[in-house]
Amino acid sequence: MAIQSGLVTLVPVRNMDRAIRFFTKKLGAKLVERGRGEMRNSWAGLELSQTWVWLIKPGKQEKRTLAYSTFLVKNIRRFVGGLKQKGVRFQRAERIGPQTRVEGPIAYDSFGASAFFKDSEGNLWMVWQNFPPM
Repeated sequence: MAIQSGLVTLVPVRNMDRAIRFFTKKLGAKLVERGRGEMRNSWAGLELSQTWVWLIKPGKQEKRTLAYSTFLVKNIRRFVGGLKQKGVRFQRAERIGPQTRVEGPIAYDSFGASAFFKDSEGNLWMVWQNFPPM
């Protein structure tokens, strides 16, 4: 059953060194393993927020999808602020509905708050806080 399995996020990258720097220096990931020899720039495994992220360099340019990974946080304002201090640029928040309150990059609704940013390779990431808080 899927509920009993682990979950890994695969992130396509264009430049492995740049992606590793972004994930380790800005997001606080730990580089656990990286391809060797001819595979050095093909893949890397990182630990991020108690889960695995695999950076992969596709053999050919892929068509991007809307799938993205989400950080589940207890305090979105603090989390976003910490990443902004490290140079991560967030997208401008958008109103989801008439009750949405926008504060900088964070959109607040009765059910939760969200913010979005792109990594060094152009992949979209979401930050989410449930309401009531987790």
